Amino acid sequence: MVEGVAMVWMPVQDLQRAVGFYEKTLGLKNVKQNEQWAEFDANGLRIGLNGRAPAGARQDGGAVVTFEPEGGLDTTVRNLQQQGVTFAGGISEHPWGRIATFKDSEGNDLQLFEPPKG
Repeated sequence: MVEGVAMVWMPVQDLQRAVGFYEKTLGLKNVKQNEQWAEFDANGLRIGLNGRAPAGARQDGGAVVTFEPEGGLDTTVRNLQQQGVTFAGGISEHPWGRIATFKDSEGNDLQLFEPPKG
């Protein structure tokens, strides 16, 4: 049986560019790195970036990581937009919460999630 998520990893075309995005843009701590791999601590969840050949990272499908926004969804979206991040669909409202989907520097899908209030 499983206890939970141990790590989420994503293929990336340019590891250094991806490391910069996860460290500087998202503010995550880089806890391990070598020539083809980097790991980040995202509030106890490990996110791995796996360096791949250029054709390998932009295929359809792949991992999606959902983050809890620090300071609220609207504030986090604004802060990321100021750093050049695009939210093509804006913030979408659902009975189960609000999400804002964006892409990292390698084209992987990421989301911010805020549960409903009250």
